[in-house]
Amino acid sequence: MSTTDKTTPAAEPAEPAAAEPAERAAADDASEAAAGAQLSTAPAEDTAGPVGIGLLGWLRWFWRQLTSMRVALLLLFLLSLGAIPGSLVPQTHIDPLKVEQWKKTHEFWVPLAEKLQLFEVYGSVWFSAIYILLFVSLIGCIVPRTWQFVGQLTGRPPGAPKRLDRMPVHATWRTTATPEEVLAHARTLLGRRRFRTEAAAGGSSVAAEKGYLREAGNLVFHLALIAILVAFAWGKLYKYEGGKLVLRGKGFSNTLTQYDDFKPGSLFDADGLPPFSFTLDRFDASFEKTGPQRGTARTFKAYVTWSRGADGTPTKAEIEVNKPLEIDGSKVFLLGHGYAPVVSVTDPTGKVVFKDAVPMLPQDANLTSSGAIKVADGYANKDGVKEQLGFTALFVPTFAGEGSGTMFSQFPELANPRLALNAWHGSLGVDSGLPQNVYRLETSKMQQFKDDSGQPFKQRLALGEEMVLPGGAGTVKFEGIERWATFQISEQPGNGLALGGAVGAVVGLAGSLFIQRRRIWVRAVSGPDGVTVVEMAGLGRSESAKLPEELADLAATLNQQAPTAPDPEPEEAEESREGERG
Repeated sequence: MSTTDKTTPAAEPAEPAAAEPAERAAADDASEAAAGAQLSTAPAEDTAGPVGIGLLGWLRWFWRQLTSMRVALLLLFLLSLGAIPGSLVPQTHIDPLKVEQWKKTHEFWVPLAEKLQLFEVYGSVWFSAIYILLFVSLIGCIVPRTWQFVGQLTGRPPGAPKRLDRMPVHATWRTTATPEEVLAHARTLLGRRRFRTEAAAGGSSVAAEKGYLREAGNLVFHLALIAILVAFAWGKLYKYEGGKLVLRGKGFSNTLTQYDDFKPGSLFDADGLPPFSFTLDRFDASFEKTGPQRGTARTFKAYVTWSRGADGTPTKAEIEVNKPLEIDGSKVFLLGHGYAPVVSVTDPTGKVVFKDAVPMLPQDANLTSSGAIKVADGYANKDGVKEQLGFTALFVPTFAGEGSGTMFSQFPELANPRLALNAWHGSLGVDSGLPQNVYRLETSKMQQFKDDSGQPFKQRLALGEEMVLPGGAGTVKFEGIERWATFQISEQPGNGLALGGAVGAVVGLAGSLFIQRRRIWVRAVSGPDGVTVVEMAGLGRSESAKLPEELADLAATLNQQAPTAPDPEPEEAEESREGERG
C-alpha cells in the first residue's frame, strides 16, 4: 500500500507515444472541479453578465456590492469606528451636565461636533445609516447561503473523479478481495466514522463527505450578528433608565415624576412603566480598618420593602452591588451611598423654618462630601425685607484636620463627624422657574454673611452644635446624620437576545474554525491479472495536516479488511504490460 500527500496535483504519468489528448485533460479537469464543488456556502462571484443600464442597472449593481462579504466586513469596521466618538464625547441622553461642561471646555470644537451629531452618536443619521446598511448586507449574504446549504444537506456527495491520483492526498494498493467486498467494507468503515456515503451508479466507487457543521457554524455566526444588531436596536428604542437618591426611611414609586434623572428610548412610552414602589429600610456598609487596604469598601447592602401596584403585598428584599432586585422585567441596581446631615434652621423669632436631612455628594473614597442647604422661607431683615438663606456645606464622617484649618476625612465610617457651613442670604433663584442643581448653591443674587471683622462668616460644627447667624438672622443646628443610597432602575428589553446572539456567535465561529469540510473517495476495480486495485483519495476545503492523517488511518483500517496482495512475478508483470499495450 502506498500513500501520497500532495499540496498540488501530482504530475501525470508520461505516455510513450504522445501527450495526453486535450479532450481527456479537459475532462479530467472538469471531473476534479465537480469533485471539489460546493465545499463552502460562500457565494460565488456574480459573473452572470452586465448589470444593464439605467436605474434598474444601477440598482442591481448596488445590490451586488452591498450583499458582498467584503462590503459587510467594511460596514462592520465602520460601525466599530463610529462607536468610538460615543465613548470619547459625552452623550446628551446619558449625562446632559457633562455635555454642557464639555462644550464649555472645548468651545472651538462645539460647532463641528454639533454638525456631526457627536453628542447623539447612536441616534445620528450617519450611524443609523451604517447600522441599517450592515443589517441589510448581512441578510443579503445569509439568505442565498442558507438555501445553498440546505441544498447541500439534501444532496449527495459527488462521484469520484477519473484521476484520484491527482487529488491532494492519495493512497493505493492491490488486494485479492473482490471490488464488491472492498466497497462494502469501505461504506461500513466510512459510515462508522459518520461520513455520509453514496455508491456510484456503476458500482466501482464510493463517495463520502463529512464536516457539514463547518458551514452551519458560518451561518450561525452571521445569524448571531443579526440577532445582536436587532437586540441593540430593540434595547435602544424601547429601553428606559433612571436614577433616584433615596434617604433611609423614605421611598420611591416607579413614576416619571419620582426620578432624579430619566433616560428613555426614542420609542418608549412612559405609561408603560411597571407599577411598583419600595422603601429603603436600612443601609449597611463595612470597610477595611487595617492594612494597606484601609478604608476600602468590603460590603454594601440595602434592605428594602417593595410591593407591586398600590395594593401589592409588601415584600422584604436585599439589594447588593451586582445583585439587583428584579420586578416585572425592571431591575433595581444599587449604585452608591453617602451621608445626609440633619440640619434645622430657626428664624429670629425662634420658629423652625427648615428641618431636614440634606444629602451630600462624596468627593473622595473616605466620603468627604459636599452639598448645599437651601432655606426658601428665610427671615425678615432689619428693613423688614424677606430674605432667603443658603449654606454651602462640607461634611466629613471622620474629621482628621483638627488644628490644621482644613476639612478632610480619614475614614469613611462615622467616627468623628463634622459639618462646615458658609452662610449666605438673598435670593436663591428657586422662584425663577429655571432648573437648579440641588447640590450646588446659586450665589449670583446672594451675599455672604460677614463676621465682626468683616470676613466671610463660616463655622465648623460637631454633632449637636449650632451656629448663630450674624445680625440676629437666626440659628443653624447640626441635629443628626442619616444615610442615603442611589439606585438605578432600568429595563433593557434586548439583553436576552443580545446574550443569545453573543453565545451563538462564539459557538458558530468555533465551529467554522475547528471543523473541516472534506470528502473521501474509494475506488476498487479488477486489474488485468484479476487482482483488485484499490484507490483512496481525499479533498478538503482548505489544506490541513489532519486530512492526510485521516486518510492514512482510513486506508490502514480498510487494508486490514482487504489485505495487500503480493507483488506479481516479473514475468507476469511483463506479460501484463504487454497485454495492456496490445
